[in-house]
Amino acid sequence: MSKTLKKIWNICSMLIVIAVVLLALLLFAGRFIGLDVYTILSGSMEPQYTTGSLLYVKKPDLSSLEAGDVITFKISGGIIVTHRIAEILPDENDPSGFYCITKGDANQTADANPVHSSSIIGEPVFSLPKLGFVVNYIQNPPGLYVSIAAAAFLALLMLIPDIVSISGRKKEC
Repeated sequence: MSKTLKKIWNICSMLIVIAVVLLALLLFAGRFIGLDVYTILSGSMEPQYTTGSLLYVKKPDLSSLEAGDVITFKISGGIIVTHRIAEILPDENDPSGFYCITKGDANQTADANPVHSSSIIGEPVFSLPKLGFVVNYIQNPPGLYVSIAAAAFLALLMLIPDIVSISGRKKEC
């Protein structure tokens, strides 16, 4: 393999590695600084959070929440939802708790069930549009299998210049 072709090959494979590392950092770095990462699966919060966005959420200061804030919370069945607080109501059975009436920005009506403060996971800090589609694909079959195959292929691509140069040396002998 010529030196120029080998340089181009190395640059291309390095760019691919950098892209993979950046994707991994976007997915996991938030967790090291206390952010949870979720994917927006519906259009209920559009235009602020579009379907397929990767949402970074921080632990909330429950005492500072007020109507108009966006929260991420867990509902029955373990489903995670991100909606805006429309109203806050006291919990008459627990003075330290409260209920939130929530509504998606794109929804016409408020959610059917109030959200108890104990179900609130956090407040969104920022989002990355469309990246959630990639994450969901990678985390579930067949995307998981494709990702593993792509990593193996990438490793092979990085070794090809060395393999070619070794075989070229054998012919010269």
